Amino acid sequence: MAEEVILGRTLEEWKKKLPLLNEIINLQEVFWTNPKYQAMSRPSSLTFKDIKNAEKRLARFAPFIAKVFPETESSSGWIESPLVSVPHMKRSLEQIYHFELPGSLLLKCDSHLPISGSIKARGGIYEVLKYAEDLALKHQMISLKDDYSVLADQTFKDFFSRYSIAVGSTGNLGLSIGIMSAKLGFNVYVHMSADAKKWKKDLLREKGVHVVEHDSDFSEAVAHGRNQAAGDPHMYFIDDESSRHLFLGYSVAAIRLMKQLEDMNIQVNEENPLVVYLPCGVGGGPGGITFGLKQVFKEHVHCFFAEPTHSPCMLLGLMTGLHDQISVQDFGLDNQTEADGLAVGRPSGFVGKFLEKEISGIYTVNDDKLFTLLTILADTEGIYLEPSALAGFFGPVQVWKSQAGGNRQLDAKLKNATHIIWGTGGSMVPADEMKKYYARGCK
Repeated sequence: MAEEVILGRTLEEWKKKLPLLNEIINLQEVFWTNPKYQAMSRPSSLTFKDIKNAEKRLARFAPFIAKVFPETESSSGWIESPLVSVPHMKRSLEQIYHFELPGSLLLKCDSHLPISGSIKARGGIYEVLKYAEDLALKHQMISLKDDYSVLADQTFKDFFSRYSIAVGSTGNLGLSIGIMSAKLGFNVYVHMSADAKKWKKDLLREKGVHVVEHDSDFSEAVAHGRNQAAGDPHMYFIDDESSRHLFLGYSVAAIRLMKQLEDMNIQVNEENPLVVYLPCGVGGGPGGITFGLKQVFKEHVHCFFAEPTHSPCMLLGLMTGLHDQISVQDFGLDNQTEADGLAVGRPSGFVGKFLEKEISGIYTVNDDKLFTLLTILADTEGIYLEPSALAGFFGPVQVWKSQAGGNRQLDAKLKNATHIIWGTGGSMVPADEMKKYYARGCK
């Protein structure tokens, strides 16, 4: 029988070309150093000015957000998360994995972002706000100089109710888009993949969101959302696979992080690099943040993506150079993981191509380890994240054991590095659900 051909090569030919594939296919944890990595960002179609414009848009909406989401009053309508030191977790990682991590370990708590409790609050909410602003400006209902708190008035809700928003999601993006769209008055349809957690679907329905459930994976849910919007001129589709607006919403985090590091008297320069670990699904969130960090910190920041062993879509896309042409299923992987936010079989082609030379490396982590790390973080620091958000914590172990990720420049400076784990979600997980996660980690 002829051997199956995967995009022009047999499986054996692929394994010969990319030996790491043997371990990936066997569901082993791997560490991949990006051979195309370049320390300096290249000129691109998006610039630092685009990030600043995105931040200005969020500033215009801050009075509205403060008015309709009371939990943001204390931050004057800014959607931002704390940056905290986790020294006890650092000590536990060192003891368990038998290594010594020089430098400091910090957690960026996007798990506790207001409104929707995950990193998706950055990109998802931003794109909804951009669409709302575009509509209101086009119909001369506001000007850029107005106080945007007027958008909370019934007049605007009635206006936005003539329009709809659709999105495909594994969970958290759907939460951020659903909650903000419904608050503005839009009709919103969230197409959820089979791995989406029941509590996320229930919460969205409570907020008045139309949840459309699918038995298929993330890519199929996105396709359904795209098809639904294609036939309706009053429906706007938010495309997690290729949206530049989502990407820019995420990228604003870099400007905020710079200020937080300054407030903590942490320097980022040639002698004091920044190493950031970002859990990755389709790639939009970690991609946007990487783009922003590279714009702000240039060659002094190194970004590593984390993926589940069953769903390493960005790794396969970058490693083969085929990006969104390839899926994990092409190599016999099942895309089944408890890390629902990372359960993506096909990566964003936009992100992969755009950041092909900016991502320092990618590592994979198995599901059991996510629960173990969840329990350790809860015990040592009293911080509770959802399983997918723990993928970042395995990064410093992998980078250290791989001689600074195969990066000689970084290797020499690692003793002065600041390591940041991007905590991508968790604060909205129901208490009984979190107890189950914790108990599984205890085992």
